[in-house]
Amino acid sequence: MNDIDLLVILSTAFLGSVGHCIGMCGGIVVAYSSTKIDHKASWARQTISHLAYNFGRVTTYSVIGALFGLLGKAIAFTPETKGVLFLLTGLLMVLAGLSLVGNLKFLNSAEWSISKHKWYHTAFRKLIGDQSLWSFYLLGMLNGIIPCGLVYSFAIFAASTASPLWGAIVMATFGLATIPALFFLGTVTKFLQKGSLRGTMMKLAAMLVIFYGFYTLYKGYRFISHPQEMQQMMNSMQTGSVKSKIEGKCGGMKCAPGKCG
Repeated sequence: MNDIDLLVILSTAFLGSVGHCIGMCGGIVVAYSSTKIDHKASWARQTISHLAYNFGRVTTYSVIGALFGLLGKAIAFTPETKGVLFLLTGLLMVLAGLSLVGNLKFLNSAEWSISKHKWYHTAFRKLIGDQSLWSFYLLGMLNGIIPCGLVYSFAIFAASTASPLWGAIVMATFGLATIPALFFLGTVTKFLQKGSLRGTMMKLAAMLVIFYGFYTLYKGYRFISHPQEMQQMMNSMQTGSVKSKIEGKCGGMKCAPGKCG
């Protein structure tokens, strides 16, 4: 994982959320906005309520990312198996990108509704009738477990990190990037329905997803075709990270063993 990976995730998740997430989760946002939000309350109270809901979603996504990262850690014990994870991730990202522009129905077919279950209906009705800030947060967490094609794609990518921490960071980044579109749903959807802005953003999202998918496929190929080289590169990166931390503690100067930290 590096800054470029997180930047691409942030960009693709934001652009994808404008079209896909609004269609997928927009109904829930409209439902709680019209029933739970007291429009006579102060702007600050309403804003905090919306943020509580959205950070509830981010919490669920982070937990999912950590679990998938843990799964990836158990599987990716060799460069070859890590390469397989990257190949699977890249393939799903390409399919997701093609689905965003309507050439495939991958996202729609991958999404099965957990909201049809009785326990979900019971929890949803209980939370939708509660006005506390805590209920907004729990409702967001509940929404976060609804299966979604984009969530699947980034969850698989979280697994490819082979790290619970980085898996959680990947999914948290994804969740944070979807907040603006859902937070401003009322005004954004009306604005996006005018002209071709929505279509343009969907195409940009699709291009980024597909590009990153092929880049991930290439990383998988490298891990499988040159396992020793990739393992040495990973080891050197880890060594360099440790060295940087030591030099930081010592002010960039050499010091006696046992004196740094």
